[in-house]
Amino acid sequence: MSFNLFLIQFVFFACMFMLFQATRMPRGWLFVTVLVLGILSVSYVLVPSEAGWISAVTWGLLVLVPLMGYAQINHLVAQERYSLAHRLAWILRWLHPADGLLEYPDILKAQALAQKGDLEMARQIFKRYQSVTTPVGRMATALLYRLDANWDDLLRWLTIHVSPRQLLKDAGLAALYARSLGETGDLNGLLQAVDQFEQRFGRTGNHTSLNLVRLYALAFCGQTSQVQVLLDRALSIYPDRTRQFWMATAEMAAGHTAIARQHLLALRNRCDAMQRPAIDWRLSHPCAHPEVTLTDSSRQILAQIEVTIQQEARYGSRAFLRATTRPYATYTLIAANLLVFALETIAGGSEDLVVLYRLGALVPGNVLAGEWWRILNALFLHAGILHLIANMVGLYFFGMLVESALGSRKFLLGYFFSGIGSMLVVTALALHANLLDQTTVGASGAIMGLLGIEAAILLKGWRQERARVAAERFRLILTVAVLQFISDVLNPQVSLVGHTSGLLLGFAVGWILFKPGEGRSKGKQESPFSSLP
Repeated sequence: MSFNLFLIQFVFFACMFMLFQATRMPRGWLFVTVLVLGILSVSYVLVPSEAGWISAVTWGLLVLVPLMGYAQINHLVAQERYSLAHRLAWILRWLHPADGLLEYPDILKAQALAQKGDLEMARQIFKRYQSVTTPVGRMATALLYRLDANWDDLLRWLTIHVSPRQLLKDAGLAALYARSLGETGDLNGLLQAVDQFEQRFGRTGNHTSLNLVRLYALAFCGQTSQVQVLLDRALSIYPDRTRQFWMATAEMAAGHTAIARQHLLALRNRCDAMQRPAIDWRLSHPCAHPEVTLTDSSRQILAQIEVTIQQEARYGSRAFLRATTRPYATYTLIAANLLVFALETIAGGSEDLVVLYRLGALVPGNVLAGEWWRILNALFLHAGILHLIANMVGLYFFGMLVESALGSRKFLLGYFFSGIGSMLVVTALALHANLLDQTTVGASGAIMGLLGIEAAILLKGWRQERARVAAERFRLILTVAVLQFISDVLNPQVSLVGHTSGLLLGFAVGWILFKPGEGRSKGKQESPFSSLP
C-alpha cells in the first residue's frame, strides 16, 4: 500500500468514526468532519496522487490539533492552571470558531484573574458576557455567582432561567447546579440530579463532568472513603488544595466537624483568592446531616454511585487505570517487534520477500513441510514501516487495556493464542485453496485478538454485572471492528482471514480467561490530607 493511499484510508475512517459518535459531539465539530470528507472527495477526483496529503493536512489542522489542544485545555482547567489554559485557548479558537470557542479564552482569563486576586476585573469580564440566551452567557453568569460562593442565588438563577434540557446539554452548568444543591443542603435534590446526569453524560461519554457531580454527591453525603477513591483515581488530576477541600467537606458531612474545620482553616491560610470564598462558606454553613435528610430512594442512588465507580474502575478508560501496575508485557512485546524490524532492515530491507522468508515469514507450504517455527516467527515480522507503526499503535492501546484486566500471564496467553491460532487458520485455508506459496507476516492477528479479548471482557461485564460503562465501550469496540473489517476488504494485501480469525479466537479466549472482579487493581491510596500540617 502506498503512503498516499494509507493517508486516504486513515482520514476517511477517522472521519467516519467521528460521525458514528455524532450524538456526543458539538455541531461545529460535525461540520468540520463533513468538510474534511468533502475535501478528501474533491481532491481524490482532481489530484488522486496528492489526495492523501491534502486531506491529512486538513484533518490534522481542523480536527486533530483542536482535539488535542482542547483536551490539554480541559486538563489545565482541572488543574486550575487558568492562565496557561487561557493562552492556549486564545490560539486554538481561530481553528475552531464554532460552539462558543471564540469567547472561551476570555472566560478562562477571568478565572485566572480571580485566582490571582483581581476579583473586580474578573467580575467585569463575566458581566460583559452575562446572558441567559447563549451557552457562554449562561456560564459567565453562573461563574459570577460562584466567584463569591453565592450558592443560594446561583441555585435560584439556574432554577428560573435554565431549563432542565439546557442543563443536560451543558456539563459545566450541570456541575454547578449539582454543587449548588449540595451547598444549600438539598441532598435529595442533588442525588436526583446526579441520577439524571448519570443517564445523560454516561451516554455522551462526558465522564469528567459525571465524576465531578458524583464527587459532590459523595462529599455532601459524607462518604469519605468513596470520595478518597474518586479523588485518587478518576479525579487524581485535581490539585492538592481542591482534593483537600472536598475531603474536608466529606468529613464535615460525616459528622467529623472538628477535624474538618481544622483542615479547612489550615487550607484557608495557603489557598488562592478564588477558593477562599468557598472555604468561608463551608465554615459558616455546616453541611446537612445525610443520615437525617436522605430518603430511601436517595440512599439507593448513593449506593448505585458506589457500584458504578467500581465498575468503571474495571471496564472504563485509561483515566481509571492510572493506579494499576505498568503493562510491562505489552512494552516487552513492542520492544521485541522493534528489535526484529531492525534485524530486517540490517538483513536487506523489511519489504524484501527474500529477507522476510529467511527470517521466518509464514509460508504454508514450508509450515506443512515441518517448519512450524514460522508460525511464531511471522508474528514479529513486518513488511514496511507503515505496517509496523499501525500494529504497534494497536498493540500499545489494546495491550494496556487487556493486560490491566487479565494480568501479564493471561495477557500473553491470549496474545499468543490469538496470533498463533490466526496463523494456523491462514495455513489451513491456504492448503484448502492450494495457495501454499503465499507469504504472511505481522502481529495483526494477535492484535485483533486483543480487540476480541477486550470485547469479551466488556460483554461479560455487561451480562454479569449490568455495568453500563461496559456496554458503552463494547459498542465502541464493535465500531472499531466494523471499520477494520471494511478496511481489510478494501485492501487485498491485508489478510482478512488472519484478522477475522484472530478477532474470534481472542473473543473466545477472553471469555474464558476473564473473571469479573479480577484485574485492574486499585493500587495504593494516599490520603488527600497527607500534605496538610
